[in-house]
Amino acid sequence: MFVLELTYTAPLEAVDAVLDAHVAWLDEQYEKGLFLASGRKDPRDGGVILAVAADRAAIEEVAAGDPFTVAGVCAYRITEFTATKTAPALERYRETLG
Repeated sequence: MFVLELTYTAPLEAVDAVLDAHVAWLDEQYEKGLFLASGRKDPRDGGVILAVAADRAAIEEVAAGDPFTVAGVCAYRITEFTATKTAPALERYRETLG
């Protein structure tokens, strides 16, 4: 499982200019089953995405396709972790330590 932390690197006006494209991109990732949750940080200086993927390279490729990345308005910090405990609704994503 992955935590993707987005930090805006441009003024909010520039972020908002590509927001609709970013939301459409988010919807695509949810449809593919890659994203589990997402939202803005408070204060609004970026966002957070909880994601699943086969490996780090796959999630890095997904992040590279974000319209925010393409437009140069955010930077990603990707953290991989092993979800050994989850809420019941996320049980299928539980992992065991190897």
